[in-house]
Parts: sequence; C-alpha cells; structure tokens
Amino acid sequence: MSDPTRFDLDDRQRAMLAEMGVRVWWPQAAAAPEPLPQAAALVAPAAPVLAPAASAELPVAAPHAAPPSVSPPASRPAPVAPLQTTVAVTAKPLADGVDRMDWTTLQDTAAACQACDLCGHRKKSVFGVGDVQADWMVIGEAPGEDEDAQGEPFVGPSGQLLDNMLKAVGLNRKAQGEGGVYITNTLKCRPPGNRNPTAEELATCAPYLMRQVSLVQPKVILAMGRFAVQSVLQTTEPIGKLRGQLHNYQGVPVVVTYHPSYLLRSPADKAKAWADLVLALKTVQG
Repeated sequence: MSDPTRFDLDDRQRAMLAEMGVRVWWPQAAAAPEPLPQAAALVAPAAPVLAPAASAELPVAAPHAAPPSVSPPASRPAPVAPLQTTVAVTAKPLADGVDRMDWTTLQDTAAACQACDLCGHRKKSVFGVGDVQADWMVIGEAPGEDEDAQGEPFVGPSGQLLDNMLKAVGLNRKAQGEGGVYITNTLKCRPPGNRNPTAEELATCAPYLMRQVSLVQPKVILAMGRFAVQSVLQTTEPIGKLRGQLHNYQGVPVVVTYHPSYLLRSPADKAKAWADLVLALKTVQG
C-alpha cells in the first residue's frame, strides 16, 4: 500500500512549500543520503530535554540555607482579569427554514442573525468566500479582528499562510471551477476579544454551516483548528489523535489539520499540515 503522505512535487509546489516554511522530509527517488540529518533535525535532541528533568529531581537546598526566623511572605491575591465590555442583546430565535434556504437568503439571514449575544459585538458577519460549487471546502474556527473588519474568513497573516498552503495543491480562493475552493468559519460573528467560542455559540451557528455544506456539496472538507473540529465532528479529541484519517460530516470526507494561526506559532508542525493536505488531495482525486 502506498504511503498516504507521499506526493510527487513539481517545481511550483516546491516553491509554495518553501513559502510555507515546510521542508520536504520524506525520501525522494534520487535523493542522496542527506534526508537522515534532515529528519533528525525535526526531532528535538534527547540530551537537552532529559537534562532539565534530571536536575529537577535533585534534592532541594538544606533547610539551614534560610534563617529560621524569617517568616514566609504573605500570600497575595491572584490578579483579576478586567471584565470585557459587553453589549446588552436580547437574543432572538434562529430563523425558520435555514436548512432550505438558497445562498442569497442564507447569507442575508446570517448577516442579520441575533440568535446569540455575539451579534452585539460584530462589525460585519463573516459568511464565506470562494467557489460555491468547489470540490474543496475549508472550515475554520471563529472570525478574528481582521476578519470582523473585512467580512472575509482567513485574512491577515493566517490568511496568507492558508493561501500558500492552498496554492501548493493547486487551489486559489479567487478561482472558479478547477482550482476553486470554498472557505468559511464555524462561527459567523467574532467573539469579543478573540476569546474562544463557547459550545452554545457553536451549536447556535451550526445550522448555517450545515446548510453551506449541503449547498456546496464538496468532495472533501478540511477542518482547520480545534473548534472547527469540535463543531464538525462533535468531539473534543485533540487534533493530534484525529489527523491522518478520514472522518465524515453529512456524507462528506473530513480531513483534520491545524489552524494556520497555530502553524505561525508552531512552524515545526507545518510538515504535518502538508501531509494533511496531501491526504485531502488524494481523497478528491479518487
């Protein structure tokens, strides 16, 4: 059986992977014996990791190091985080018939939605962009500050990284037909202060996402980030345990991977994200 993470790269894809910061670490057909040091570089050296652990087990200093007459410092109360400024909103029920709406009605309904308190904080609802009949559908988490301002998912540095990742497999958010992709988020409104979405907020917005998937009818869904996975797969399992296998949402294969904002903080995991893209590509191809 062939390795699901093995993929023959052309020059353009190698260039895009370089922009992502991904080093191609699996052996190539004509590769010299250099992959061994490259692969070893991806693994943290054992000695520096073990040394702090061993030192942590050494006995503490003798009691006479501190004068017995010295009293321990008085405990201080933990700092209290400032309260978020909130807007009083009277939630209204979700509109009827979301599961039967066409694209225009669905987008207009989401833009005017007041089914949870997030509507009182948004500047713009963030519905989705791209080819509404694409083979690929990318689902992110919740809008951030830049997305809230522009009304488009995955903008700013994380959006640039996502665009490079998609280009590496021949996709573009502005393309229609071949090479097209549809991009959206689990939530359509930004949580204040970019806090994590609550389970109630994810559940409230879920009907919009379900209808988007039904209208696009993609061949694969790329779920990016913990809260996208939680909403789509209804699980709190960590991404590391869900990667590398196909899941299912409304009959559509789902590939789990890391969110681009996480990859910007943890570039060592970009190689894993590339392997996830290859799995999604092979799923689309057959």
